[in-house]
Amino acid sequence: MIRPLPALLAVALFATASPAAAYWEYGHQTIAQIAEANVRPKTRIAIRALLAHSDLLDTPECKASTMTDASVWADCVKPLKDADGKSRFGFAYSWHYQNVSICRPFDLTTPCKDGNCVSAQITRDVALLKNKRASLKDRVQALAFLIHFVGDLHQPLHAGDKDDKGGNDAKADYGLYGPARLNLHSIWDGYLAERAISSPPPLVRRYSASVRATLGAGTVTDWSRESWQIAHDTAYGSVLSDPCAPTPARLKLDEATIAKLVPVARLEVERGGLRLAKLLDEALG
Repeated sequence: MIRPLPALLAVALFATASPAAAYWEYGHQTIAQIAEANVRPKTRIAIRALLAHSDLLDTPECKASTMTDASVWADCVKPLKDADGKSRFGFAYSWHYQNVSICRPFDLTTPCKDGNCVSAQITRDVALLKNKRASLKDRVQALAFLIHFVGDLHQPLHAGDKDDKGGNDAKADYGLYGPARLNLHSIWDGYLAERAISSPPPLVRRYSASVRATLGAGTVTDWSRESWQIAHDTAYGSVLSDPCAPTPARLKLDEATIAKLVPVARLEVERGGLRLAKLLDEALG
């Protein structure tokens, strides 16, 4: 059972939380570590062999020589610019999410037009990794993107949207913590992810074959629909009686709500790790 933190301690912890605790680091790294612990030995060797050439990415500011490092590479490179001041990776900004409306029937056609969404890029990266004729640099980059994008797909607010940038425009309080900049997306990215991953038992371990088969089942489209449904039912549904009703000026996640969300967030990290392991085995094993 997860016990609520005493109020003053909770405020102190939240107020001093560092960016390293956010999903784009803690969540992605945990998913990568789960995957690494659950791929086949041959796959693990192939992954390490590819990442040994991460210098081909020419991003010394952003390391990718291990799966843990590679899991955050796609976010790290976002601000990088070339000699002319142009964004080097601006082409990939829309690859981290897919704006599938939670208030209309599930459909990837429009948000994934021309392949510019996270699920389409996952499929593309797997195909690149399978293609031994592709350049070594392209395969290394595909691996780094894949490790990151599978994590993105399993953050529900990267897969379901309410015309609010995946909850970025939905201001929210997290328990007693409620600075003006906090919003529903950042709560799922950071504070909720941190609590979920840090709750026992540890998520990074070798899972049984039956659990791997159960949680890893399905296709990228199936996983997209599942994450979209969680966005509707849980991410928005936990704070709104009608997820598609107008969002108030500020949402409130109280302690009871947070406690109910922790198991959901933990399961998404487990699914992300085991599904990443499945895709890596298919591509490299």
